[in-house]
Amino acid sequence: MFKLKAVAGSCLAVALGLSASFASAETVLNVTTAGGQNMVDYVKEYLAPRFEKSHPGVKVRVVGTGPGDSGSNKIFEKLVAQERSGANNYDIDVAVVHQKFGGKMVNESLLSRYKDEIRTGELATRATTENALGSNVTGYVMPMFHSQTALAYNSSIIPNPPSSYDELIAFTKKHPKTFGYNGIKNGMSGVSFVTGWIYAYGSDAGKLTEGPYDPQVKDSWNKALADLKDFNKNVTFTPGNAGTLDMLNRGEIYMGPVWVDMFYTWKAQGKLPPSVKLQLIAPGMPGQPMYYVLPKRAENMKLARDFIELATSPQVQAEGIVKRFNWYPGIDAQHVKNELDAADWDKLFLEITPEDLATKGKSFPIASYFNDIKESYERKVAN
Repeated sequence: MFKLKAVAGSCLAVALGLSASFASAETVLNVTTAGGQNMVDYVKEYLAPRFEKSHPGVKVRVVGTGPGDSGSNKIFEKLVAQERSGANNYDIDVAVVHQKFGGKMVNESLLSRYKDEIRTGELATRATTENALGSNVTGYVMPMFHSQTALAYNSSIIPNPPSSYDELIAFTKKHPKTFGYNGIKNGMSGVSFVTGWIYAYGSDAGKLTEGPYDPQVKDSWNKALADLKDFNKNVTFTPGNAGTLDMLNRGEIYMGPVWVDMFYTWKAQGKLPPSVKLQLIAPGMPGQPMYYVLPKRAENMKLARDFIELATSPQVQAEGIVKRFNWYPGIDAQHVKNELDAADWDKLFLEITPEDLATKGKSFPIASYFNDIKESYERKVAN
């Protein structure tokens, strides 16, 4: 078991396998992160002080680029511009980007291969450490966390929830309008549900997430889309991610797809009754990681590797990722179990187990197939 000791100075350097010679007082480690303000706050208020304490004379400077793909795209465009300018060093030492852009950056030769050089690298073995929506990212990325969608259901009304898409279809026929989702608008929980439907009845997830792209594949989805249109006759449409949770809370629906971290945040705030639980149905629903990446011309390569090693250690993943945000850890779940008490472990892994995540936690498809799914839904299901 990788063990990070809470000691200071050179002792911590030994515990982490770091060099005992720290950087000078002038050294600044530049960390740039996509994502919402909570991502910036996490790095600035939680990770940075811990790293600075163990590395006297180093200051972590944190910059946020904004939520969604646009935030990751800003980092990508900046690295491309610096590469084309012939700069000796990029002004980003560590970046946090969405899965799609991790693959893009590898394909553009913008990153350093570092995973095998940090002690925590062997703790992350999920498929997302090797495949980023069709791009081979082996060695270039470490997941910061994994997000995941699942079905939330009111167990006081539905004691035995559907365990598969097939069982869900049968359930909605027997209990129309009790299942709700937002189609593919106003929130990614609905998009995830539709993507899972295509994985179940259109094309296997492996084909759509690994590529290569074949524009004719979408022609094989006609029956799946026709069945989804028929399925929609028995559902209630919600106004979005929060809308699905709100309708569950008010009892207007009894079941619907949600983001797991958002679900547990609402529960902690008392905005969902204890009877509302989670189920990850077969053959699976998608989620996605955020990646730590190391630009190939980072000025402070050694410090950047040390920072990512700290951020992906079992203790930090347990306290910072699981307990603070209700995200699934970026490293494999079994490595954080000893760092959590039973209540914290059960909160995240009792209803959806690590085995469920390994077998039914899917990635979103590569961009071209993803666009095909959304466009096909608009043309053949929504109309």
